[in-house]
Amino acid sequence: MIERIVFMGTPDLAVRVLTALSENGYPVTLAVTQPDRQKGRGRSVVMPPVKEYALQRGIPVFQPERLRQDGAFERIAQEAPDLIVVAAFGQILPKNLLELPKYGCINVHASLLPAYRGAAPIQRAVLDGQKESGVTIMQMDAGLDTGDILTQARIPLDDRETADSLYEKLADLGAKLLLETIPQIEAGTVTRTVQNDAEATYAAMLHSEMGEIDWSRSAQEIDRQIRGLNSWPCARTSVDGRRLKVWAALPVTGESAGETEPAPAGTIVRIDRQGPVVQTGDGLLVLTEVQPEGKKRMPADAYLRGARIGTGAVLG
Repeated sequence: MIERIVFMGTPDLAVRVLTALSENGYPVTLAVTQPDRQKGRGRSVVMPPVKEYALQRGIPVFQPERLRQDGAFERIAQEAPDLIVVAAFGQILPKNLLELPKYGCINVHASLLPAYRGAAPIQRAVLDGQKESGVTIMQMDAGLDTGDILTQARIPLDDRETADSLYEKLADLGAKLLLETIPQIEAGTVTRTVQNDAEATYAAMLHSEMGEIDWSRSAQEIDRQIRGLNSWPCARTSVDGRRLKVWAALPVTGESAGETEPAPAGTIVRIDRQGPVVQTGDGLLVLTEVQPEGKKRMPADAYLRGARIGTGAVLG
């Protein structure tokens, strides 16, 4: 019987999982999350979302800088957890912690393992143009997302899926799947499937430089970059030396794709009703939502009315 659960997680996705546990009567006695961090231009100190939720629900919070630091294991061990549930926590669990609970540690991972082990599985699925994704509940071991698969749930990706939209879907799916899995763990009926390491792929952490658009790439690749990096680090280019974030775009298809003479990559070849049409290394891309430097997001046609750029301008 699972009578005491320690939860470990940090961002909004983890809040969905913690909410599902809390609102369905599971006894979460401690929420472990990352320390408060400075964010934004004002560098104000911001609590991680899991801490905010836990405090609202009266769940004690523990924020170790590192799990291997003095006292971290001892603090969690005080809870005598039967199960540790992890969702997007952001640190690797040491061996002594993995072996602490009666039922071990389980991880709610936002991919169909062994695909996309690592820090950014949601974004990488969109960047790579995958047709489906999903959630895996995994029995954790000492490796990076290498433990046995307990349960999985799949969903198709929409043609215009963004990292943000997929994040929302997988957060809800992960919470639902966890509630279906815990009773199986308690009853001893859950089936453990060893991951096939030969099929494993790695979803490396995102970095800011990934947002820079290389217009020599194809329209399809740039479209996936824009959707996969939404909303961080966000795809971006430049116009007359000023930064321009690109929030949404569409590859130009059909008859209109052949109506323009080829031009160097990055050149605005015409202005459509939706926004500027840009020549890429392969195909055309119309920008539909942008954010000029120092301003808010806006439809691309609204941007054009004030930007005074047109056909022949070169981006990047």
